[in-house]
Parts: sequence; C-alpha cells; structure tokens
Amino acid sequence: MLSRSSTFYLMAISVADTLVLIFIVVLELSVKYHQQEPFWSYEPWCSLRDIFNYGACNASTWLVVVFTVERFVALHTWKMKTKICTLRCAALTTAAVFLFSHLFAIPYYWSNASVYENNQTRCIYKPEASTQFIHALVGLQTLEAYILPFFIILTLNGLTLRLISRSNRVHITSHLTSRVNKVMPLLHSRKRKSVVLLVTVSMSFVLLSITRAITQIILRTTHMYSLDRNDYNHRINIAADTGTMLSLSNAAANMYLYACTQSKFRQEFFTCARQVYFYCR
Repeated sequence: MLSRSSTFYLMAISVADTLVLIFIVVLELSVKYHQQEPFWSYEPWCSLRDIFNYGACNASTWLVVVFTVERFVALHTWKMKTKICTLRCAALTTAAVFLFSHLFAIPYYWSNASVYENNQTRCIYKPEASTQFIHALVGLQTLEAYILPFFIILTLNGLTLRLISRSNRVHITSHLTSRVNKVMPLLHSRKRKSVVLLVTVSMSFVLLSITRAITQIILRTTHMYSLDRNDYNHRINIAADTGTMLSLSNAAANMYLYACTQSKFRQEFFTCARQVYFYCR
C-alpha cells in the first residue's frame, strides 16, 4: 500500500546505508583495528577515503530528508502530489542527491595527508592545512549532515503530525453515503502506514545521530581538536565513539525498519519462522 515513489526512495536509502556500512564500518573502522597500517594510510587512498565516506554518509542523510519531503507533500497537497510523488521524480531526485553528496565531499581530497611518524604510516589532516580551511570543512559538513537535515525533518514531521491530529478530530456524520464510509477507512489506513513509516525512519535517524553531531562539533571546533582520540581517559572520546556507534547503527537498522513496517514482510517472516520451528521439531 506504498506508492512506487516511496518504494524507490526506500531502496535508494538502503543502497546508501549499505555504502556507509561498507566504506566506514568495514573498510575503515574494522580494518583499522585489524591492521597496524591500513591500506588507506597510503596515497592515493588517504586523500580519497573521506570523499567516499562523507559522500555515502551525506547521501544516506539527504535521502531521508527528501523522503520526508515527499511524504509531506503526499499527505498535505493533492496538486503537487501528482507532479512530485512520481517514480520519475524520485529517480531524478535520488540521482541528484548521490551526485551532490559526493561533490560536496570533494574538498576533503585536499585535507588529508599520508605521513610517516613513530615508525608508522598514518592518514591525518595535513599539518600545513590552515585552521580556517579545516574549520570550514567541519562547519560545512556539520551544517550539511546534521543542522539542516534535523531542522527540515523535525519541522515537516511536526506539521505532518499536526495534520493527522486535526484530521482525527473530524468525525464522519451519519448522513454520509455508505460508499464514503467504505473509502475513508482505506484512506486512513494508507495515511497511517505512511505516517508510521515516515516517523520511524526520520526520527530514528535524528535520535541516533544527535550524539555524534554534538560530540563532533565539540571535538573539531574547540581546543580538543588536537586531543589524542585513542586516549579513553578523556570522557569526550568515550562519548564521541558512542555517538559514532549509534549513528552507524542507524544505517545498519534502517533496512530492517523499512521491512518490518510492511505487513506482507511480517506475514512472510512469521510463516518462515513457523516452518523452521516445525522442521526442527
């Protein structure tokens, strides 16, 4: 009972989340703790790493935003719905999000450098890079990945929930025809499913990302910028890693959230579970 455009957005978000898990969780974090000198410590991977990392992260974030906008339009206005909530528009919007997400990450190519110190090759911010350049990158990424998405999502979700709250106060009077009485529950069911999916996807993103947003702003804009991130005697390092874990868990859990909100998926899942149970017995 979801529109084709919504299904397309959900598939695109799943692709972006998978890229986040591949580039950040597997190729960066996991390799970092299993190899003393990961492959991305050397050029050209050191310069390219953050383009793929931030590109995937930005795409995942802004696909949630455009999906929120698409559902907001679908629930609020019928005139714009016929133009915006289409498969063609969803495909073009998704392509634009992936393109611009990676374009905005290109400046990170000039921010990193592969250096050899303490008998180890490391990929770090360029020592000769100006403080203004680094702060500009941090500010742009914070604005692009956290502040603007949070503002848009919270505003549109608030307006959507307000509309649903107002519509629930409208009662169907007894003089309405039986045909209308049959149609209204179906419309309410579709609206309810869209709202549940919208709120689940967007609010889980906000709640799981807020800790990382705050800790990254603190770490990269204060004197803690030069802090040893591997020294866990500092509480900010524990909070920052917790925020990173929560943010990445959002990408890992999203596909399950999309699937579990669909009744057909739940029916197939329970059917499969019962078959496995009877087979094991």
